[in-house]
Amino acid sequence: MKTAILIMAMSVIGFTTQAQNKNSKTIVLVHGAWSDATAWQAVTPALKAKGYEVIVVNLPGHGNDATSFANINFQSYVDVVKNAIGDRKNVILVGHSMAGLVISQVAEEIPGQLKELVYLAAYLPKNGESLLSLAKQDADSHVGKYLQIDQNTGSATIAKDGIIDVFAADAPAQIDDAIINSFKAEPLAPLATPVTLTDEKFGSVKKVYIHTVNDHAVSLSLQQTMVKNNGHISKEYSLSSSHTPFISMPDKLAATLLTASK
Repeated sequence: MKTAILIMAMSVIGFTTQAQNKNSKTIVLVHGAWSDATAWQAVTPALKAKGYEVIVVNLPGHGNDATSFANINFQSYVDVVKNAIGDRKNVILVGHSMAGLVISQVAEEIPGQLKELVYLAAYLPKNGESLLSLAKQDADSHVGKYLQIDQNTGSATIAKDGIIDVFAADAPAQIDDAIINSFKAEPLAPLATPVTLTDEKFGSVKKVYIHTVNDHAVSLSLQQTMVKNNGHISKEYSLSSSHTPFISMPDKLAATLLTASK
C-alpha cells in the first residue's frame, strides 16, 4: 500500500512539474545568418533573472555544428526550432535577421504553441517570399558590396573587409578582430527558399518588431517597408544600433525584449 501511495504521489508531482514546465514563461532565441547561438550570451542572463526559461537555438551548419551544407535546407532550420520548443506552450519566439523567415514558418506550423513572434532587425516575409527576394529590395543595405557566392560549396560569405561595416559598425573596437576571425560561410539553399504562410495560422500569432536604426545589413528603410506590408505588427520598438545589438547594447536589447514580451 505504501509503495502504491508513493508511486501515485510521484506521478502527481511529475505531472504537476511537467504542466508547470509547459506553461512557464519561455523565450526562444534564434540567431541569423553568419551567426550562431553564442550571439545571445550577453543577453540571456537578464532574461533568466526575470524568471524566463531561455532556450538558445543553434541552427544546422552554424557555430560548432558540422552538418554538411549539402544536407541543410530551410526546413532543417524550422525543424530544429520546433524541436527546441517541444511541447511548450505560450512561447515567445525571437528571430534575428534571417531567422525572421524561420520563426514565421514555425508560426505557420505550430501557431497554437506561440504567444508572440519578435522580429529583431529581421526579414518579415509575406507568403511566397524568401530572404533573397526581400534582400533584393534593399537598396540601402551594404551586403551587396561584400557578398561572395561559391556555387561549388553552396555557400555565401562576406568579404573580410566588410564584416564590421555590415554587421557591427558600433561594436567595441577591441573585439573587431574576434568578430572577423569567428566569421563562417552561410548555406545558400535556405536563403532562396520561399515561406508558405496563411492568415489562418501565421496570421493568428501576435507579432512585434524591433528596429535597428543604424543597420547596414537589413536597412531601416526595408525594415519599415516590411512592417508596413505585413500589416499585423502590434508593437514596434527601436534601438540606435547596428545589425547586432546583442553585441553593442545587450542590456538595452534585453530590456526591450522583456518589455515586448509583457
